[in-house]
Amino acid sequence: MPKVLLEKDGRIARITLNRPEVLNAIDDDLPRELADAVAQADSDKSIHVMVLAGSGRAFCAGYDLSHYAAGSGANPVVQEMPWDPMQDYQFMWANTQAFMSLFRAMKPVICKVHGFAVAGGSDIALCADLTIMADTAQIGYMPSRIWGCPTTAMWVHRLGPEQAKRMMFTGDKITGVEAAAMGLVMKSVADEKLDEEVEALASRMATVPVNQLAMQKMVINAAVEEKINQTQRLATVFDGMSRHSPEGLNFKARAEQVGWQQAARERDNGLFDWTLNKPVVKRD
Repeated sequence: MPKVLLEKDGRIARITLNRPEVLNAIDDDLPRELADAVAQADSDKSIHVMVLAGSGRAFCAGYDLSHYAAGSGANPVVQEMPWDPMQDYQFMWANTQAFMSLFRAMKPVICKVHGFAVAGGSDIALCADLTIMADTAQIGYMPSRIWGCPTTAMWVHRLGPEQAKRMMFTGDKITGVEAAAMGLVMKSVADEKLDEEVEALASRMATVPVNQLAMQKMVINAAVEEKINQTQRLATVFDGMSRHSPEGLNFKARAEQVGWQQAARERDNGLFDWTLNKPVVKRD
């Protein structure tokens, strides 16, 4: 079964992440299938706008840690030591560029976020041109606490340095309401109004000629894309380093030992000292 679905609906292309059983978690195939769907929609002269969404209970819960973190042995994001940084960079850079196909497509992309857009899922959502969230949906990059650096670097592009630091230094998740107030996403709406809001915007944009949409997007992107490209290269290198640091390897070992869900809870709640590789002892 395809992990990314593409449906043509008049002038609107609907692209849907399709791994609902794991909250559309990212595996080896999903980034490539996403880029393929974007390219197909972009090349269709009758398509004016793309709408990106996730099937099931969430938009995307990030990379599939049941495979990448909890699975024993090496995999594309955790090598045996000593690790080859260029091998890691090649894999993650390909994924980053697949996500950036949303940004680089000539036609505008609206991302509809419900449930969660966290970790790598936030990378995807923030590469779209316009992101609309449900009020109760959550977005964040928890791996900034341990085991990750957002390779698309879209947080600082959208937020500016101070607010981006606030998010990256804590790894907090925030609601759609908070994300919109912060300027991270275009808008947050009541959960039951999310579909209606996205459809209204997509339909409005679809009445504009394709060439006009492309010209406006290209001009606006030109103002920021060189800086984004430079930042992404550094972020992708650091992402690999974070996974192969002593703390990163301790997180991988902990996930193998107790399961990725408990390891992630300990990371997010500050209940584990990844440098000393032991639970935090709380004192009254």
